[in-house]
Amino acid sequence: MKNKNILLLKTLLLSTSWRNVLKYSKDKKKKKQMIGGIVGMTIIFAMIMFYCVMMCVGYGQIGITDAIPAMCAVMISALAFLFTIFKTNGYLFNFKEYDMLMSLPFDAKTIAGDKFLYMYIKSLPWYVSISVSMMIGYGLYADASVLVYPVWIILTFVLPIIPMLLAAFIGFLIAKVSSGFKKTNLVQTILVFIFVIFCFSLRFIIEGIFKTNKVDVVLETVSDATGTIGSYYWPVKWFAGAINGLHISDILLLVGVSLLLFELIFIPVGKSYREINSKLKSHGAAKAYKMTVQKKKSLINTIAFKEFKRMMGSTTYMTNVLIGEILALLVGVISLFVGLDKVITTVLQGAPITKEMLYPAIPLIIYFFIGMVPTTACSPSLEGKNFWIVQSLPIKKEILYRGKMLFNMYLTVPFAVVSTLCLCISAKTPVVNAVLYLIEGVALCAFSTAWGCVCGVKHMRLDWENEVEVVKQGAAVAIYLFPNMFITMGLIVLVVVLGLRMNSNLVTLILILIAAVLALLSYLRVMALARKL
Repeated sequence: MKNKNILLLKTLLLSTSWRNVLKYSKDKKKKKQMIGGIVGMTIIFAMIMFYCVMMCVGYGQIGITDAIPAMCAVMISALAFLFTIFKTNGYLFNFKEYDMLMSLPFDAKTIAGDKFLYMYIKSLPWYVSISVSMMIGYGLYADASVLVYPVWIILTFVLPIIPMLLAAFIGFLIAKVSSGFKKTNLVQTILVFIFVIFCFSLRFIIEGIFKTNKVDVVLETVSDATGTIGSYYWPVKWFAGAINGLHISDILLLVGVSLLLFELIFIPVGKSYREINSKLKSHGAAKAYKMTVQKKKSLINTIAFKEFKRMMGSTTYMTNVLIGEILALLVGVISLFVGLDKVITTVLQGAPITKEMLYPAIPLIIYFFIGMVPTTACSPSLEGKNFWIVQSLPIKKEILYRGKMLFNMYLTVPFAVVSTLCLCISAKTPVVNAVLYLIEGVALCAFSTAWGCVCGVKHMRLDWENEVEVVKQGAAVAIYLFPNMFITMGLIVLVVVLGLRMNSNLVTLILILIAAVLALLSYLRVMALARKL
């Protein structure tokens, strides 16, 4: 009989394998979606690898080749930690197939461990693309032994384990604490947001400590920084020692500690696994219920309220769609207290950009966060296997998707307005400019909502077993997210350049018109798609 862990892990992987869909599915549309997803991810990985190689070339040119392994370890560890923090709730806790898995003849520790390994394997392409590209960059400048490269490749698969385990354990603690509250999903989401915001703030704290403009001091600073990180986070030191010096002790420590930590962490996780999941899946009933007069609401508002309840009932959904709004609000509030000039200097690394030059880019900066992932890109697919209920309701599909779009407007517009106002006050923009920026912000929210709904309806996926597959890995989200993100970044640069050569208010008016037209076209496309369902 096969080892239980291997058997369960193999089953989990086969159930969500792209290869199985391409090989056995007769649905041509689904196959095209899978192929499109593979092509899109391949392009993203190629871009990541190119960036990493160029970074290593820069390090090699200025003579800090020995710092490349440490930097590789830092990047992979940071990425693995953040990925796991956001995915722990959907993969380890409160996942849809919990009842089915727990009915199988496996103990809780085995199931929790295999769910972690499943999450590890799913995320592995990101870590491998970074590590292999940095190994290539290292090889261009380092006079390294041939043995370095197989050691690097082997340790690539070990390096993400410790940060993932630490993040999973933090996620376990957050789930355990939040499971004791009545509003478990809300408490869990708040704790995740607090922790993630704290992690992002560390970047600016470290940057402030090591900031300098002298090249010779920069070299010393990078070496000191990697040494300092290695002294606090030992896997960085072990990986650098294994690559730069081929130290057997460092190789054994990295592998041994990873395996030992895996066993130690899943002992307490396994003991509390059933209890936490049961609490997260249960819903408390109000003790003091009172019958009151029911208020009549419009059908579209009722659908919007239903979407709100759906979001509040899922930590994975909430953290994914709300992170952009929270970051936009933080940017606005921080700019009020520290000043927009300080924010520009910190983010742009002292580039000669003034706040006046960024006036026409203010709505786009906020939209970069607000328009990150609209609820409309996820919500059609989140109906899942209950989609037949939606189909049987005596509601026109056009009204259904209007309600979904209305909820996203309710969610995004207040954040966009408040964040834009904060930046305008901090930048001391004229009143006319501020009004135009608010109008542009609303128009961009409308475009994001409608275009997200087009992606959500056209690339609907209903056969998912875990919300993560839709909210974080769905084709609709990817097709919306990446083009929108890069186009917004390009527009920010474009409006700054145009603002220097023509009236900035004219630039804003043109963008308002374009956003409004695109929003209208996207809305009409949603209505056309809805009629075909």
